[in-house]
Amino acid sequence: MRPLTPDDPRTIGEYRTLVRLGAGGMGVVYLARSPGGALAAVKVIRAELAADPGFRARFRRESEAAGRVTGPWVVPVTGADTEAREPWLATAFVPGPSLAEAVGTGGPLPPATVRVLGARLAGALVAVHAAGLVHRDVKPGNVLLALDGPRLIDFGIARHEGATALTTAGAVIGTPGYLAPEQASAGPLGPACDLFSLGCVLAYAATGRPPFGRGGGAGALFRTVHEEPDLDGLPPALRPLITACLAKDPANRPTARQAEEWLSARQGEDRFTVRRTAEGPFTARQGAERLTGAAPADGSAWAPPGLAALIAERSAAALALPTPEPPTPEPPTVVGDPGPSGPSRRRVLIAVAGGAVLLTGGAAAAARLAGRPRGAGTSSRALPTYTLGLHADLSGPGRAAGLAHQRGMRLAVEDHNARTGAGFRLALRTEDDAGDPARALHVANRLAADPDVLTVVGPTGDIAAEAVVSRYEKARLPQVVVAARSTTADWAGSKYLCVTRPFDDSLSIALIRYLTRVRPARRVVLVEDHADPRGVWSVGNHFRDTPIEGFEVTARTVGADTPDFAPAARAAVAARADAVVYAGSSPDRGARCATALADAGFTGTGMSVGPVLAPAFLRRAGKAAEGWVFAQAYTDPTALPDAKAFTAAYRKRFGTVPARWSAEAYDAVGLIARAAPGTGEAAPERGGVAQRLFRTSHPGITRTLSFSSAVRKVRSETGMFLYRVEHGRARFLGPYTKV
Repeated sequence: MRPLTPDDPRTIGEYRTLVRLGAGGMGVVYLARSPGGALAAVKVIRAELAADPGFRARFRRESEAAGRVTGPWVVPVTGADTEAREPWLATAFVPGPSLAEAVGTGGPLPPATVRVLGARLAGALVAVHAAGLVHRDVKPGNVLLALDGPRLIDFGIARHEGATALTTAGAVIGTPGYLAPEQASAGPLGPACDLFSLGCVLAYAATGRPPFGRGGGAGALFRTVHEEPDLDGLPPALRPLITACLAKDPANRPTARQAEEWLSARQGEDRFTVRRTAEGPFTARQGAERLTGAAPADGSAWAPPGLAALIAERSAAALALPTPEPPTPEPPTVVGDPGPSGPSRRRVLIAVAGGAVLLTGGAAAAARLAGRPRGAGTSSRALPTYTLGLHADLSGPGRAAGLAHQRGMRLAVEDHNARTGAGFRLALRTEDDAGDPARALHVANRLAADPDVLTVVGPTGDIAAEAVVSRYEKARLPQVVVAARSTTADWAGSKYLCVTRPFDDSLSIALIRYLTRVRPARRVVLVEDHADPRGVWSVGNHFRDTPIEGFEVTARTVGADTPDFAPAARAAVAARADAVVYAGSSPDRGARCATALADAGFTGTGMSVGPVLAPAFLRRAGKAAEGWVFAQAYTDPTALPDAKAFTAAYRKRFGTVPARWSAEAYDAVGLIARAAPGTGEAAPERGGVAQRLFRTSHPGITRTLSFSSAVRKVRSETGMFLYRVEHGRARFLGPYTKV
């Protein structure tokens, strides 16, 4: 458990939030209290996901279906709002540890306990599949242990049968090491994938290790698809069922009902034989030896050692949580804990102790929360709040950059609001244009029409379209562009367009410095890719037009109608070029250029700028990419001392290293905050903020952001960075002036 942040909601529907239980790619989960005193887990979906109509429609259908899932081993849904800006789903809580925690601290469970665990989880899956759902993430962390048996939780990624295993972003849904082969290979999903996951969970419970190895990630996916499970140490009585569940072919796995019946039977050492029937796999038992140590049908041998004491401790921790404060002091009536006529917190907790409260922090954490001063942070309610709009592609081809913007801005807003002495608070409103020009204009209309939006960051795609820039200008709404390489609008003619990155036509300056100061070159060949005339000019303009002492620059052209770079490569080698610069913007064609140079025997320095440095270039060029140097407008915050705190916060919050453009988006918020009116100044006016942006210098974590006041153009000398390909990856060298 973690305390609520200043930006966390204090109410979600009728629930009052108490603490954070966790956060992930889908959203945040809160421990909350209902008006009647019952505790609930409330999962709030992130706004950027909910902005996708398709996602919202799926969430609506699946929430309704999850509400129909009933059974003693499934945590029930207690509330939902699928139409909220950030839709949410509430479920009851279980005051016990997860299976992952129990096995991780206490080791493998006894065979009898595993058998009861499996029977009841299979029963939960019977209920899930009967509702037309596939859970898709059955894993030890989603199994909670109550006094009377396990509870299956987290239907956040449940889908209807027949859905594919991949999201639109191409990411595998589920947990590597516990998902089925068809999930890892984008096959159609069905109930059988949950049975494969059940087999993995039971193997883990019985042996203390996942059957496809630890570490997760691509290695676990590969082993799941191509290798047999490691079942060493698995009790013989459990091996037949678990082996059947882990069949690579979904048709050869038992159904949830068959698994439940097999595990509930008093016979052991059953050998599964599987054959198809009209209703799916049919399992015939052979052998009738009694399962050694089998639990009786009532499950009295279920509870692992120490479970009761741990549940009691966590129940006490729940009781120690402070009563949540009202969301604001203004409303005439405030919903609080029930009076004498309602159930007490203790009675409610005891009534649902079998499976209605989940608490993971223990008594010590609850005591720390209980000691938190009441009303802490309430003074900030008197401060004005300035809303920043984020115009992003969060579900289209540029979703990676859009998500990076959003995450960087979220951290910046949180950091600003946590500062003591801040004269105002910041809020963030996100709109998704999915990379579609028509939708981008609709997003601009919505943000421009919102009087609370003081400044917009974005769009986050490659180009800020003229219609979008014009719409923001008409509304006198400052537009801060962080990542776009170019804009069809005349940036110098706009009083409201603030571009914080140097465009690609400046980046070749960094390459020239590298060739004069770091790795001196005398003969430079430009390979001009006429498939991209703008890229030819953008990359080559400084090489062609700037007189550089000692430089001999020649050009070789490649026609737009040919993918063959071999003639240009041979010409470069014949000219004894020390460096070759690919003048274009295509990662694929850039890779062809690199490969042709390697084949021709070129041993000098390959170079380019902008979007050429992409995974496609590295993948297709392979060894031919080694040593290539790129000039870029984005930095690697993991390599910057000033961004150390940001990198740590990003890792902690999102579980990965900062993505490209996230740190620059963080700095954009800092620039806007520095340009916004402070306490005691007149109320902010959009046009005034726009002019202050160009007069502001902000010492950011990536660089100092400042502008040439005469032309309102960002100073690019601190905004260009060099990378070199080493061992198949782009290694950050640093700001170009310091390499």
